[in-house]
Formats: sequence, structure tokens, C-alpha cells
Amino acid sequence: MFRSGTKAATAAAAVTCVALIAAGCSSQGGAPQSSGGGGGGGATANTPRITIAYITHQSPGDTFWDIVRKGAEAAAAKDNVELKLSNDPEPGKQATLVQNAIDSKVAGIAVTIAYPDQLKAVIQKARAANIPVVAFNSGVDVWQDTGAMMYFGSDENLAGETGGKRIAQEGGKHALCVVQQQGHVALEARCSGLEKGLTAAGGKVDKLYVTGTNMPSVTSTVQAKLAQDPSIDYVITLGAPFALALLPIVAASASKPKLGTFDSNKDLPAKIKSGEVQWAIDQQPYLQGYLSVDSLWLYVNNGNVIGGGQTTKTGPAFIDKSNIDAVTKFAANGTR
Repeated sequence: MFRSGTKAATAAAAVTCVALIAAGCSSQGGAPQSSGGGGGGGATANTPRITIAYITHQSPGDTFWDIVRKGAEAAAAKDNVELKLSNDPEPGKQATLVQNAIDSKVAGIAVTIAYPDQLKAVIQKARAANIPVVAFNSGVDVWQDTGAMMYFGSDENLAGETGGKRIAQEGGKHALCVVQQQGHVALEARCSGLEKGLTAAGGKVDKLYVTGTNMPSVTSTVQAKLAQDPSIDYVITLGAPFALALLPIVAASASKPKLGTFDSNKDLPAKIKSGEVQWAIDQQPYLQGYLSVDSLWLYVNNGNVIGGGQTTKTGPAFIDKSNIDAVTKFAANGTR
């Protein structure tokens, strides 16, 4: 379903094996925090302790990032890394967090690039200061332009297109793509890909912007849209919490559209198993967090670069009834 260079795939597979024996968790808020990586199950590296800044565009309450963080903390525990966690959904404030990391002279920076226009200059400042920067999760089409050295994440255009094709295969003709954060490059790419995949089969996609930080507003906006247009036969959310919140809205709708989503969390597998949610498109967030930290440790200690200058893809892949039992046990651990 996706392609990756042989070297990148081999490196990713190797560190993934290590990830399976490490685990950790902590809370993450908007202000910078320090984490030793949680309770790792494996031996800690005997390399000198380094500090890595891990900076995301996470919005408050978005459980997706709990999974990414667990992967990052597992790698930090193994690699003897002090992990400085910080996040802000506002692009300018996220750029300030990157600048703060530069000022504190961290050994490396792992950052999401949901808003490249606001982050490009500060990433280039980090590189000018000889601080290695890797990107993950968001920015698959632009990360090279910003000066980042490596990227770990899904091809969101491909993920969306694959979802659109699947909707068509299941008989869907009119999908609603619910976007919780306007201007976010990864979310916009998902909807664009969805439209490409479904329109190629004669269907169509409506895009609906909602305020993702206000779930009652999300549900009421979608409810109004479904009441207004009963031809919508598929609702696609771009995050698991939104799919879960929309379950009663979709069930009560006169047109009874099917429901699919991007990403997962610990509560979603049960809804896929019951058939209330048809499927989720998985980008393996735990792997993104793990690789972003472990790749910086490898670079600092051995000069390694994963991916050969190309994207290391962690997705897309479908979670559906065919594989839900295998995924459920990992989701219970908070890693899928």
C-alpha cells in the first residue's frame, strides 16, 4: 500500500523491534515538560545523556498524541535521552517553542510541520546552529524545503485517495470530510486525497470545517449538515475522537450514513468490531514518535541518517474487521 526505500525500511524495522520491548507514559500539556522516558523495559544505552526537544501542534484533549508520545518516550528511555515535551496548536507559538529549544542548546529537535510557512525559518535557524532537526507526522510534502534532515509519517494524500477508493468499492457516492483544523496541511491533504479517490469512481466529497477544540460544536455542525443534505452516505472524520463523538449523530440521521475515520485510539477498536465504525486509516503514530527520537540519537552518536533523504513512511494501512483482534490488544496498551 505504500513504498519506502530498502535502507529506510530496514532501519525502521530494526528500531521497531526495539520499540516492542520498551514502554512509557506521562502527561503532556502546553508548557514544556521534562521526561526521562517513562518505565522502559529494556537496558538503557551507555552513551552520554542528551536532551532532545519534542515539539508538536497538539490541541488540548486530542488523545491521538498520547500514542505518539508513548513511542517517543520508549525511545528516550532506551537511548538515555532527556525528552523536553512541548506543544501548541497555534503556529506562531509552536515556532516560539522551537526557538526556545534552540536557545537552550538541545542536542536535537523533533517537530511536526503542520504549518510550514510559520516553521520553516526557525527550523533553518536550528540547522544553522548545528542542531539536527527531524520532522514527523505532518509536513510530508514540505519537510525537505524546511531544512529538516529526516521525516517519519504517512503519505496523507495517498491515505486519503485510498480511503476514497474504498468508499467507492463499498458503494458510497457522496462523502462528507469533517476537518477539525482549517489550514493544517496534513488534514487538508487527507480530504484532497479522499476527493481524488472517490471522484475517480463518479462520487463526490463535501468538506466541512468544524472547531475541533469544541466537540459540542462539532456534533451540532455535522448534525445540521446531514439534515440539510440526506444524499450524504459516508462521513469521514480525520481523528478517532471525532468519529466516536459523531456515533449518535450518525445513528440518528435519517440517511444513516456509514462512518469511517483516520487514526485510532484505545476506544475505537470496539466500535470497528461492532460495525458502528467501518474502518480507520492508520498511520502508526507510536512508530512516528519512536523513530523521531531514536533517529536523533543515532545521528548524534553515530552520524546515521534514516531514509537516505527520502520520507520514511509509517502508513497508510487499514484497521477493519479483518485485523481488529490483533490491533485491539495493542490499543489496550495505548500503543495503537
